[in-house]
Amino acid sequence: MFIEWLGGIGSLLLMSFALSVDGFSVSLGIGLQSIRLKRIAIIGLVIGLFHIFVPLMGILIGQFISLKLEYIASVISGFILVFIGSYMIFSAFHPKTYFKINPKGIKLLSVAFLVSVDSFPVGVSIGMTGIKTILIIFFFGCSATILAWIGMLIGRKAHSFVGVYSEVLGGIILFLFGLNSIFY
Repeated sequence: MFIEWLGGIGSLLLMSFALSVDGFSVSLGIGLQSIRLKRIAIIGLVIGLFHIFVPLMGILIGQFISLKLEYIASVISGFILVFIGSYMIFSAFHPKTYFKINPKGIKLLSVAFLVSVDSFPVGVSIGMTGIKTILIIFFFGCSATILAWIGMLIGRKAHSFVGVYSEVLGGIILFLFGLNSIFY
């Protein structure tokens, strides 16, 4: 029983990591600028908060849908995760243009929303499956905050050689979770 519980926690941590790598990639770019540690702390917290609220909205919608369509909720959630994972993998190989972001005010909120928007359909998927909401939301927020901090700190020291690979890894993890949900 303890092994199953530990495996469940590991799965939730892995999923939260996969959703946080977008924030990590963007944070690498932000960290390449001359940015103070206080600003890094604030940006990471805002990204983490958005990774709490956006999937929470998705979870609430997913729970509503699962009450109406309980018999196909698991399959739908699996296809959502496979789609998001595939999209993350393929989009990592498209050339991207990086621009200088001055992450303050509305720009900071916009960046935080954009890097957390992919967690909305995952939240819908989680809401359909009935995973413990508080725990997963906590993991999403903490991992997004920590990875954003790490990304900005690494960005201060290095350049974007990690960005593409982290996005591919996140996409593969979500893709595998989706296949597990469909076929298990």
